[in-house]
Amino acid sequence: MNELAANSGPLVSYGLLVIILIVAFIVWFFVNRASVRAGEQIQLLESLLEEQKKQTILLRRLVDAQPGAETKKSDEDQDKRDFIRLIPER
Repeated sequence: MNELAANSGPLVSYGLLVIILIVAFIVWFFVNRASVRAGEQIQLLESLLEEQKKQTILLRRLVDAQPGAETKKSDEDQDKRDFIRLIPER
């Protein structure tokens, strides 16, 4: 009986080690998955930012091409400065 009790110690510690490793791999999987998804979302947001910049340039060209655009320049400059302070860029 004493031999069984003496030998059960390493089995329990190995079993505990295996359980800890399994839990650690599960946690690592979910953290890694969240990190990859965050990276994909950042790439999508950056591409949206580029598209918005292109659209803004096109809209500005359309507004400048319309007659009477020169009288509104000072108002547009003030609005542009306010807009830039409102939304920071990277």
